[in-house]
Amino acid sequence: MRILAYMGHPAHFHLLKNAILNLQKKGHETLVLIQTKDILERLLKGAGIEYQNVLVERRKDHPVSIALSLLSKDWHMIKLAKKFKPDLLVGTSVEITHVGKFIGRPSVVVNEDDWDYIPRFANMGYPFASTILLPDNCRAGKWQHKVVNYRSYHELAYLHPNHFVPDKTIAQPLYGDRDRYYILRFVHLGGHHDEGKQGIHKELGLRIVNRLEEYGKVHITSERELEPEFEPYRISINPLDIHHAMYFADMYIGDSQSMAMEASVLGTPSIRFNDFAGDISVLEELEHTYHLAVGIRTAYPDKLFAKLEEYLTTPDIVPQFKQRRERLVKEKIDYAAFLTWFLENYPESERQMREKPELQNRFA
Repeated sequence: MRILAYMGHPAHFHLLKNAILNLQKKGHETLVLIQTKDILERLLKGAGIEYQNVLVERRKDHPVSIALSLLSKDWHMIKLAKKFKPDLLVGTSVEITHVGKFIGRPSVVVNEDDWDYIPRFANMGYPFASTILLPDNCRAGKWQHKVVNYRSYHELAYLHPNHFVPDKTIAQPLYGDRDRYYILRFVHLGGHHDEGKQGIHKELGLRIVNRLEEYGKVHITSERELEPEFEPYRISINPLDIHHAMYFADMYIGDSQSMAMEASVLGTPSIRFNDFAGDISVLEELEHTYHLAVGIRTAYPDKLFAKLEEYLTTPDIVPQFKQRRERLVKEKIDYAAFLTWFLENYPESERQMREKPELQNRFA
């Protein structure tokens, strides 16, 4: 097969990396297209995956800039796709659905967000998608007829034990002269779905750092520009190694959804502080079914510090979470293996999953 994959964010790299490498090993041709976003190109180069950049200049977080960049990406991707002649397009983006429709080829959208959390994405992409792959607890609204559900999360495409073996030697320098270390994540809430939402502001971040420092070393990873007060805490690690750092951390705190998911599936105590708490199905399942995550809205900073205190003063908190992770892994499937099979056998794989969804059990 000839498969075109689009990555618009570092999270898409982690999601698609193993499936793309698997497909390449099986002899399928792949064309990976990207836009400039944070460390995405560095990650691709580190993994040895060839790519082409369809949007070199980073867009601004403004409706006009977003619309113009979408049109530009569509145009460049159509030209490349017509030359490559893919049998199938895949990605977590609106663009692949537009391009697929334009060139008359099927597109598979891989997503793990509820449609009402990303209404603009859903309204612009889902009508043109051939198939939507979603975890079995996600809301799809009026597009449910296009959905194939599976029993996993995106994060288990790269953090499942079949793909990720934690290496403590990588994390060792993060301890410094302390017995514990903690990871904070600050994001830039500038996406179209982030409008009106808040996260960890500077003063709150400083309070968190001061409390954590009484117990261990503090490291900050940030999508937004860090204030000078936080610079001494900036994490010094290869971006490809961040998941090893996350696995051995004694706690994760942040306003990022993606990293909260990663911490949770790694069995690291996780506190997410933003205004999406309580709204996102996959995180709600991690919190209330597997007890691997906690989400707190920004109106309740006292709850944040109460939970922080609980985690800091519970002696066996990390072993408890690692044990809960074991249950999670047993009940979910290896998503990279499933995705490889699904793409390689599409569209027959879609028909099989609709008729006999228990087929996915082979990837447990």
